[in-house]
Amino acid sequence: MIKLGYAICGSFCTISESIKEMGKLITKGYDIFPIVSPIVLSSNTRFGNADDLKNKIENLTGKKILTGIVDTEPVGPKKMFDVLTVCPCTSNTMAKLCYGITDTSVTMAVKSHIRNDRPVVIALATNDALGATAKNIGHLLNRKNYYFVPFAQDDPENKKRSMIADFSLLEPTIISALNGHQISPIIK
Repeated sequence: MIKLGYAICGSFCTISESIKEMGKLITKGYDIFPIVSPIVLSSNTRFGNADDLKNKIENLTGKKILTGIVDTEPVGPKKMFDVLTVCPCTSNTMAKLCYGITDTSVTMAVKSHIRNDRPVVIALATNDALGATAKNIGHLLNRKNYYFVPFAQDDPENKKRSMIADFSLLEPTIISALNGHQISPIIK
């Protein structure tokens, strides 16, 4: 059984799709440990209610959400996960990972997990992947133990710099990352 840390950041329009993939992984036998950024746990948006999301995740996984820095610091020392995914991963979180900023449950989980040379799978969702965030994507692609779920432009006419991961490729990317390989092609 694969122990999977499953971190969720504030790309609110993609969270429901991420939760669907989480459910598929659970039915396949993954042992999922949910980690959610503080902004997601405290924001009611047009995409859903924060309390409803929290309840849905905890009911689906059968585990309490890891919500703070103190909760996620033991991830590394206890070697809690075989692999950790950030799905969705915002441009804000990617920038923090690039520069070693550890100020949320998600960034602490990644920092703590990666110190054991274990894989981190990034499923990006950002409106500026082909703009200011491009350098951070490149930086993480060149760092050891970071793997990307293949991604593509989601609306090239109206959001020319926006890209989103193909969430249906989350599991193949996880399996590939566990074997030390980046799934290809990265850009669809």
